[in-house]
Amino acid sequence: MNRILISLFFTLAAITVVAQQFDDYFDGRTLRLDYVFAGNHDAQQIYLEQMYVTPQWAGRKSRLNDVPLAGNGQIRMKDNATGEVLFVHTFSTLFQEWLATEEATKVSKAFATSYNVPMPKQPVDITVSLTDFHGKVVTSLTHTVDPADILIRQIGDNGIPFHYIWKGKTLPVEKKENDQPGKRDYVPTEGPLDGVPDITECIDLAIVAEGYTRAQMGKFYNDCQRVVDALFAHEPFTSLKDRFNVVAVAAESLTSGPSVPHLGLWSATPVGTHYDTFYSDRYLMTQDIHRLYDVLSGVPFEHIIVLVNSDTYGGGGIYNQLTVTTSDHPTFHQVLVHEFGHAYAGLGDEYFYDDAYESMYPADTEPWEPNLTTLVDFQSKWADMLPKGTAIPTPPDPKVPNYREIKNEKEQRMLDAATQRVGVFEGGGYQSKGVYRPAQECRMKINEVANFCPVCSRAIQRITDFYTAH
Repeated sequence: MNRILISLFFTLAAITVVAQQFDDYFDGRTLRLDYVFAGNHDAQQIYLEQMYVTPQWAGRKSRLNDVPLAGNGQIRMKDNATGEVLFVHTFSTLFQEWLATEEATKVSKAFATSYNVPMPKQPVDITVSLTDFHGKVVTSLTHTVDPADILIRQIGDNGIPFHYIWKGKTLPVEKKENDQPGKRDYVPTEGPLDGVPDITECIDLAIVAEGYTRAQMGKFYNDCQRVVDALFAHEPFTSLKDRFNVVAVAAESLTSGPSVPHLGLWSATPVGTHYDTFYSDRYLMTQDIHRLYDVLSGVPFEHIIVLVNSDTYGGGGIYNQLTVTTSDHPTFHQVLVHEFGHAYAGLGDEYFYDDAYESMYPADTEPWEPNLTTLVDFQSKWADMLPKGTAIPTPPDPKVPNYREIKNEKEQRMLDAATQRVGVFEGGGYQSKGVYRPAQECRMKINEVANFCPVCSRAIQRITDFYTAH
């Protein structure tokens, strides 16, 4: 019993120290950093455009100088006086995806992006770096941020209504005289308790309306509920539901639906999403993250789903940047969960077409994505989950039916069961050779299976624990 009490004492002491460290260095607000990433296949540059400060910090307050995944880029904040690392954040970008296209060998382009970091109390040095597909830094920018800088623009509520669809944890409501009904709706549509959402203990997910007119906002809120229902219908998200807050941001569009360039259709929408990203009909994305963060001004958030009012297949997901999905395509449920797997947990695509202009997973480099391996450092991936005697590579089970040829419920059950057999199956990351995935079939490979494989599920559990377990 004494050992248990001693262990508990040191655990609580460690938590207290972490909290004190955050309060020592940060003032509880958010510093928004707007950058422009520019260049081409051969050379890239990073430019600081603007800095903003918003009233609340919704991110983590512990493990500040650690990260769960490497991503393809990093923000590192150091104390200007001592050089101590205060905060680290990793991410991936649409810009880096574009660098792997043929177009990037012919022209230079610029992509706007934004990131939130905790607002420091004292001057800090911030380094932003981008890495190539070998994990090597190819460009970086270091700049000093003085919190007393008068040109850091202070922004707050932009007047766009937002309403909570789900609250994992809440705090008691403190009614203020200047509360504006309809602007901040603290009464949950669904949730364990009434009250203000606890943004410090939960992961804050914002759903942004795109292509919804004022007359369609009722549909938007209904669609947001469908997002919540779809996401939390899948393990491990079902078991992790109380660690998320979900807020619906009702940004109005002047016209209904997104832009479709190959049809000559351009819509006036809040964040400028469009099909035909990289000239791919189904790739629905926005290149202007600044506009997206403008819409979210005053909303506590860590992850973003842009919900596009469309019945056409499309979407995308970029790690620690955003998820884009359509509301009314028959595969809405499946596509949403797949793309959120990218953006939230850094999961890689497990399908392959061998049609990429440039390989994103070179043979001499272990991918940072938790569900892909080139076997360069397989021990760091799911080697501990392999059944004893599993062959590497693992031959596919010929009894598992092709998802395109499912004829009855029995075959569907066989296909779904294939997601739970852990192995090292060749093919993934858009390449049929040299890249390996953990399951014959998985939610990150095809829409026709119901579940994540055990490796993907563990990755989701681990990243949630990183941000919410203390």
